[in-house]
Amino acid sequence: MRRIRAFIDKAGWPRIIIGLLLISLFCAAPAVGVRVDQSVTDVIVRFGMNGVLVLGMIPMVQAGCGLNFGLPLGIIAGLLGATISIEMGLTGIGGFLAAIGIAIVFAVILGWGYGILLNRVKGDEMMIATYVGFSSVSFMCMMWMLLPYHSPKMIWGYGGSGLRTTISLDGFWLHILDGFLAIKIGENFRFPTGMVLFFALMAFIMWAFFHTKTGTAITAVGSNPDFARAAGVNIDRMRIISVIISTVYGAIGILVYQQSFGFIQLYNGPFYMALPAVAAILIGGASVNKATITNVIIGTLLFQGILTMTPSVINSAIQSDLSEVVRIIVSNGMIVYALTRVTRKSR
Repeated sequence: MRRIRAFIDKAGWPRIIIGLLLISLFCAAPAVGVRVDQSVTDVIVRFGMNGVLVLGMIPMVQAGCGLNFGLPLGIIAGLLGATISIEMGLTGIGGFLAAIGIAIVFAVILGWGYGILLNRVKGDEMMIATYVGFSSVSFMCMMWMLLPYHSPKMIWGYGGSGLRTTISLDGFWLHILDGFLAIKIGENFRFPTGMVLFFALMAFIMWAFFHTKTGTAITAVGSNPDFARAAGVNIDRMRIISVIISTVYGAIGILVYQQSFGFIQLYNGPFYMALPAVAAILIGGASVNKATITNVIIGTLLFQGILTMTPSVINSAIQSDLSEVVRIIVSNGMIVYALTRVTRKSR
């Protein structure tokens, strides 16, 4: 009993309940005609697609900057990297790596400015981050029409200028990670080895960074800024570094997402990426001032698992296509729960 109680205290009832719900959905899947092997593949793929974006939450949380609702800023850097790579006609692994390299440059610049702004509004970081996220997306809605792109794969055919809302990656770096060393068993199960390995690499880099002197200083700033200041730590500098890292991970994360999804989504696309990432890490057990890689893994699996399985099982059970409605209800419900949980903890 003590071990059970200790496990419950450590895991928390919310994660246990969500985990049991996910298991029950997998158990119910065969009864309503949903293939379990295909469902497992879908959950793993969605985990790999979103994992790096959720990892991008950790640095700002650890530095005491709160949850990164300004993640769209990093995503915009990733979109710039992707579109410039296509404009240059780069394909395959070279095109994907070039997109990452270009995106990192933009992410460092944008993250630096973003970090300076957050240092000037200490105490209101999440509110300002939300404003930065929304305003940057709105600004780029204009810029995507004005930037001098010329690739026929991206510009509007009838106008000859301005980028399309959705750009296909077919012929460039579609599934460049998904297909690397992919394991296929039967007709429906496929393990995206390359994407999972890439997530593991990014998680290891994050883990290694927070075991360096700078990473330890960032954690100290978030845990006890007065102690960190007394120890000679430059708090503003550590906060800026954490914001830059978070923005870089957002840029890389959207590229990982795109290569699996198959399309680049511009204009309002980044609007819908920050809240699911925030909800995932909170469901995984993170708080507004402490987050770990374990929180990322657990939260992303639970969030994406529920989001994948619920529409499939319900649609098959009632013999009706309500997948998009169910997905919206479930995703928004989990987001509301996660944000409510933050409010309770902050109090």
